Amino acid sequence: MTVRFKFLSVAVAAALLGTQVQAQGLRLAPAAGTSGTNSRTATSDYIVAVINSEPLTNTEVQREVLRVQQQFAAQRRPVPDLQRLNADVLERLINQKVLLQFARDTGIRVEESAIDQAEQSIAAQNQLTTAELHRRVVADGLSVALFRSQLRDQILLQRLRERDLEPRVRVSESDIDAYLQAQQNTSDPSQLEINLAQVLIAVPEGASPDQVQALQVRATEVLARARAGEDFATLVRTYSAPSAQSNDGQLGLRSTSRYPASFVEATQQLAPGEVAELVRSLAGFHILKLVEKVNVGLPAMSVTQSRARHILLRPSAQLNETQARERLLDFKKRVQTGQADFAALAREHSQDGSAAQGGDLGWTSPGMFVPEFEAVMNQLAPNEVSEPLLSRFGLHLIQLLERRQVKLSQAEQRETVRALLREKKRNEAAQTWTQEMRGRAYVELRQPPL
Repeated sequence: MTVRFKFLSVAVAAALLGTQVQAQGLRLAPAAGTSGTNSRTATSDYIVAVINSEPLTNTEVQREVLRVQQQFAAQRRPVPDLQRLNADVLERLINQKVLLQFARDTGIRVEESAIDQAEQSIAAQNQLTTAELHRRVVADGLSVALFRSQLRDQILLQRLRERDLEPRVRVSESDIDAYLQAQQNTSDPSQLEINLAQVLIAVPEGASPDQVQALQVRATEVLARARAGEDFATLVRTYSAPSAQSNDGQLGLRSTSRYPASFVEATQQLAPGEVAELVRSLAGFHILKLVEKVNVGLPAMSVTQSRARHILLRPSAQLNETQARERLLDFKKRVQTGQADFAALAREHSQDGSAAQGGDLGWTSPGMFVPEFEAVMNQLAPNEVSEPLLSRFGLHLIQLLERRQVKLSQAEQRETVRALLREKKRNEAAQTWTQEMRGRAYVELRQPPL
């Protein structure tokens, strides 16, 4: 099996469980229901809610609050107000129990092999073996059995969403047409970024009416030459005030809110390459050319593609993981010192279908590789060779050959919009769906004991 397989799995579930990748490795914060202890849960426990006869305890809520606080701290984001955070966590745990109960009652089951695969995926994405993952889990105060139980719950929720939520999410061709039309016709300045170039005919402070008139005549002449197609950068160097000549007069791509209102008004109806009517300001007369206009509500019109090659070794009874890693490190050293050619080593040793092509994976767009492979590849400079990388397919040695910007075809742009709209509709449907499920359940909130 080649590495070029887009993996859509419990990576999201792992994130929901608080699995975080840090410089020091995997950190698993204690989650709801764990055996970890902390100052918040040292007090006696009590029931805070009953969901269809199933209790939710204060210990579960406070441990989840702690996990969320640790997650915010790891991401260097401000922690929400504690009272609000407690309320949000309580509501989310109630909704989760409602959905889990419904999934089980309607026959959804999770086999042990699916949990095994989830563990292997999380371990691979964090550059760990399954045994190492288990050790990290235990070190963070969570038993392996409980960790697997939580994975089971997340897979159960994922399958419930696939069965009951996904059928609600439909994006038609007319939806895509309407979105593109709305974005192209938007008059909302917050949705636009523009890059203007200017020739500034400066008017000195205290200039006489005759001087102002003479400078206006010159500006009008420069405007006519710019509109006739003369090189704008040359006009900038010849006529613009010295303070406005840098970068060929270009002011840079920025939000319209960061430009003077008079500049935005003069250029809002222009297409890139066109020159506006003369604009007067306290500084003088401005000849403005619209260099670029970007609608931030529209998908990117181009993507960065990468061309890489790799050597894949699959651990086996004859070659364990440590031996495979050492062999790849030797290959890397030989390539870097000029003793061997990467493509030749790939043809001789790689256990991937790309071996016959010297490990060459061709030009690929974002999302075509499994996340752990793509994350390492994206950090490489051209011709750089990575450290050995563990994925669910085995151990890889990657060499980036080159990168390029590729303009998306119209069909690809529409697919990008389709994905954007699908995600938006999925989020909206999820809220409605969860509220519907919650409305069918019996939920009793209880006050803490005195």
